[in-house]
Amino acid sequence: MKAFLGMGLLGSNFSKAMLKKGEKLHVWNRTASKAKELEQDGAKAFDDVIQAVKGADKIHLTLKDDASVNEVLDAASPGFSPGAIIVDHTTTSKEGAIQRTAKWKQKGVYYQHAPVFMGPVNALEGSGFMLVSGNEELIQKLQPELSKMTGRLLHFGSEVGKAAAMKLVGNAFLVCFTAGIRDTISLSKALNVPVADLFSLFDVWNPGNMLQARLKRMTSGDYTIPSWELNMARKDTGLFIDAANGKTDLAVIPSIAVLMDEWIEKGYGNNDWTVIAKDLG
Repeated sequence: MKAFLGMGLLGSNFSKAMLKKGEKLHVWNRTASKAKELEQDGAKAFDDVIQAVKGADKIHLTLKDDASVNEVLDAASPGFSPGAIIVDHTTTSKEGAIQRTAKWKQKGVYYQHAPVFMGPVNALEGSGFMLVSGNEELIQKLQPELSKMTGRLLHFGSEVGKAAAMKLVGNAFLVCFTAGIRDTISLSKALNVPVADLFSLFDVWNPGNMLQARLKRMTSGDYTIPSWELNMARKDTGLFIDAANGKTDLAVIPSIAVLMDEWIEKGYGNNDWTVIAKDLG
């Protein structure tokens, strides 16, 4: 029998997917009504988290953050069976994942962090990406089950906390990417470019295809053969800011301009503009 703690959008759909496969499942949520809703899908809901985990050999959870994970696990712990496995899909800090792995091992319970790049639909369909790292024997034991929960299980080796770090790095990209799109839309508005024209442009020219090559260039350490000089990139960045001035606000581009100016002042204006990553090694 399994238990699932946290019936948010991800947790509830993970639970529904398990129930569709015929799993016997206990569910719990702080707001009890959300857990009760899963009873129509075949789950058994509990108001008491201790009762929810009693008899469970695997306890999945999807909560908000480190603090909520620690609080809920501490509250549930009197109901843990010896040797039970906790599978935590929450996005947390690397340090938190490391600390919980050690803490619960001392208490005779296994903790496996398994964060995801998955939305609610992915959780229901078993598509998307799930990340794991740490105890190789435990991961091997869990792999058949976790693989069914996701389209692809990404194993990042034996370092405890590595999966948490990779999840944060991935989310950082998504945050920057989305903020960059916001600035693109803002600039197009200032220039009277309809959003429909943005779709037309990116249907033909997909800058996402440049990601791997750009990452390689930025981490190569050699910026001496430019495809776009930093001075020229800074000139264009100034045009973005001038076009937006008084018409809209830009969230990301002004900060990029400051960074470019710093590297131009260091004497790298004639280098490829990716030199702004030089100090990152």
